[in-house]
Amino acid sequence: MKKLFVYLLGAAFLSGFAVPAVAQLTIEITEGVDQALPIAVVPFEWQGGLVRPPLDVSAIIAADLANSGRFDPMDTRDMLERPVDEQGIDFEDWRLLGLETILVGRLLPQSGGNYVIQFELFDLFNQQKLLGFRLSSTSTGLRAAAHRISDLIYEKLTGIKGAFATRIAFITVQGQGPAKRYRLVIADADGSNHNIILESPEPLMSPAWSPDGDRIAYVSFESNKSAIYIQELSTGERIRVSAREGVNGAPAFSPDGRKLALTLSRDPGNLDIYVLNLANQVLTRITRNPAIDTDATWSTDGSKIFFTSDRSGGPQIYRADVDGGNKRRVTYEGSYNGRSRLTPNGEEMAVVHNDQGAFRIARVNPDNGNLLVLTGGQLDESPSFAPNGETIIYATRVNGRGVLATVSIDGRVQRRIAAQEGDVREPAWSPYPDF
Repeated sequence: MKKLFVYLLGAAFLSGFAVPAVAQLTIEITEGVDQALPIAVVPFEWQGGLVRPPLDVSAIIAADLANSGRFDPMDTRDMLERPVDEQGIDFEDWRLLGLETILVGRLLPQSGGNYVIQFELFDLFNQQKLLGFRLSSTSTGLRAAAHRISDLIYEKLTGIKGAFATRIAFITVQGQGPAKRYRLVIADADGSNHNIILESPEPLMSPAWSPDGDRIAYVSFESNKSAIYIQELSTGERIRVSAREGVNGAPAFSPDGRKLALTLSRDPGNLDIYVLNLANQVLTRITRNPAIDTDATWSTDGSKIFFTSDRSGGPQIYRADVDGGNKRRVTYEGSYNGRSRLTPNGEEMAVVHNDQGAFRIARVNPDNGNLLVLTGGQLDESPSFAPNGETIIYATRVNGRGVLATVSIDGRVQRRIAAQEGDVREPAWSPYPDF
């Protein structure tokens, strides 16, 4: 029972708190780069008469860029003119305002309530067009289209693929006592457009995305014991893939989506890592140790599994081949390193690290163990990388409430994604969508 308690504590640091569920998430930049790039995102012209689109596409783009911490969009109230194409841009005037780039565009109505978005991005100093595209969108797809445009701009100006059009999954809790409700929620990467995937009176935890972004695995206690489910997001259909005696926890999809790494207690009271073949339910045991082994994650090529173990006296990260061989310790700095997650290229790892008594998110080189603390909270937990590997989302506590936060891989850009009300935890960042 002691090991079961320790596992549940490690899998969900914040699970003991019950407050109203999230209704909306809002972003606050807490730290940005010293010299954010000044940019003008001119409101896009609407060419469809009095009935305007349901969303302001250019405002969403400006918010995306500002929320990245790397851009400083000009306030639209300070714009003396609002060009919609190259012919309307007075390059010298915009340069005198201290701007370096400008985005202009327009929305045109199409049949069936659809739209075409035209936009162009210009370098004001060289008077050169950097981007120019036409995107078609439905009325309900305007927000996603705006995020895609933000991704194109971000990549063009930074050389790094954007992640605004991706999604995040997280857990919330509502109510007290018998009225308590747990929710698995999916939202856009900026916290908007949230969708409740599952609601239960029993705990939900450990959401994990499939590599194609079409499914989510999670742990549910809806039958008064832990079980692992996989749910199709497009249909809502779900299947129970593990309900073995004891603990069923911490699922993680293999890179090909055909297997799950998970934590089981098939030896009574002992937690070990297993790999489950989803096609035939065959289990492969990865660890066999009296220590607590949990929170597995896969290497990019699927040949290795990283996991947390206290076999050395305290939680540290270990690595094993997918057949269970060649186990070795990865982290050595500090008394506690757990909940490892790798960047998509496998070159860096995020962990929860005990930093002088505070639990913070740190970056670790899995080859040599070099560690860099990135956050400054007291109880930072559940790191997950954006699919471009540049940002980590994690759970933390602010004024007694659970909120989400992000930090860039270098620690320079930090933001907080808070709910207007409620407690949020256990975030997982999706892979890139297949447009």
